[in-house]
Amino acid sequence: MKIGYARVSTKDQNLDLQIEALEKAGCEKIYQEKISGSTKNRPELDKMIDQFREGDELYVWRLDRLGRSLKHIIDMVLSLNEKGIIIKGLVDGVDTSTINGRLFLNLMASLAEYERELIRERTNAGLQSARARGRTGGRPKGYAKETISKLIIMRSVYKDPTKAPEEIYKPLGLTRATFYRYAKILDNHTNEEIKKMAIKK
Repeated sequence: MKIGYARVSTKDQNLDLQIEALEKAGCEKIYQEKISGSTKNRPELDKMIDQFREGDELYVWRLDRLGRSLKHIIDMVLSLNEKGIIIKGLVDGVDTSTINGRLFLNLMASLAEYERELIRERTNAGLQSARARGRTGGRPKGYAKETISKLIIMRSVYKDPTKAPEEIYKPLGLTRATFYRYAKILDNHTNEEIKKMAIKK
């Protein structure tokens, strides 16, 4: 089934150009939204993804209609491809059913892996620097109950590839530095271990 997705950033912008192009491409169903690309919740996009079946074809005006950031677009395209969905960009010429399209997917996968490697290298470099300053990263002496609560809440979302760090730490009232410090704690301890770290009064 050919399915289209059209999006513009504001209610003042017009979807007609995208919809006309998607209809000419033969789309049997078109999901459309007037919502900012930076907005996390896009109900029509989520509804479309939930209804995809293997072999369906997703048509978009350009790939940037799909994601909030380059990383989000890459993750979404790779995820849909794994589910057997063919992605086609009408303006940018992307077609994951062709040889060039598969090359494009391989490049996107390589970029995603490169980013993960960079993050790992930065994390390891930070740990080595901390050790050199005499900070071994051992078990903390204790945390306030509020901190324990934020750690446990953060665990459910901080590894979500669709969320930027600021989308996680700002609602929790944390700074970027605290977010990464908490992430290291979560990587090294279970929720039960963290609960035991609460400062006893």
